[in-house]
Amino acid sequence: MKSLLSVLAIALLQSSGPHLDAQSYPNQPISLVIPLAPGDAGDVAGRAMADELSKLLKVSVATLNKPGGGLTIGTDAVVKAKKDGYTILLTSNTALIAGRILNPETVPYDSFKDLTPLGLATRTPVMLVVRSDAPYTRFQDLVDFAKKNPGKVRVGTAGVGTAGHFALELINSLTGANMTMVPFKGASPAATALLGGHLEGGILAIGTLSGHLQSGQIRGLAVSSRSPLYADVPLLTQLSYRQNIQGVWYAEYGTRSSPPRACPKKLLPPWSPPSKKQ
Repeated sequence: MKSLLSVLAIALLQSSGPHLDAQSYPNQPISLVIPLAPGDAGDVAGRAMADELSKLLKVSVATLNKPGGGLTIGTDAVVKAKKDGYTILLTSNTALIAGRILNPETVPYDSFKDLTPLGLATRTPVMLVVRSDAPYTRFQDLVDFAKKNPGKVRVGTAGVGTAGHFALELINSLTGANMTMVPFKGASPAATALLGGHLEGGILAIGTLSGHLQSGQIRGLAVSSRSPLYADVPLLTQLSYRQNIQGVWYAEYGTRSSPPRACPKKLLPPWSPPSKKQ
């Protein structure tokens, strides 16, 4: 964790705007925009990173939640922010890749041209879960029920274009279950709706679900990658399906301004302008 944050701190220093003196930056508070709801897995990680970055950079690094739009609203806010090095972003493959593929007309930024990558922050599996009192004890039980009861299985996700949305579309394609996706402005609201009995299932990052799984409130039916903490939750390929659902990664980004100054090769790759093909 400390080595990662050191890299991020150096990256911030290297990628500050051309009008800033490297010796004086940073000299004011930095905003870390998190395009997720408070309590989401990425939000928890972002707040922990902000605390440590504050110590490394010797200035306040304050978190700012901007959920909605499958993480695209907060991501776009950083793209449009002043390019002075004082607004950074913690976002995921949802906003940078999935959203642009699924709904390109609603994503107003170019992930490659408008943002400067600073460092990979974390990875987390995605899990399909139901309430512990639900009658589905296995993945196939939920699939069979959904097939026999069209439109009656509602599955909550963190929003349109998120990893959970993609996972549900894949599950529907593989099984023919035709479960209904219900989007929320983050994983925590979706988990709350599931616990309240307003949904039949949820596909969310495991970090958001861990407390509920450990307390026995919810049950895992399928996961994107095996976890020693939940060894009894299978991959889809272990259930004889040809493909697994995909997890989530989070990374730190800054606004695209100027090429970073020279940086040790062991810490960051050399900067190069985006290809015209991107």
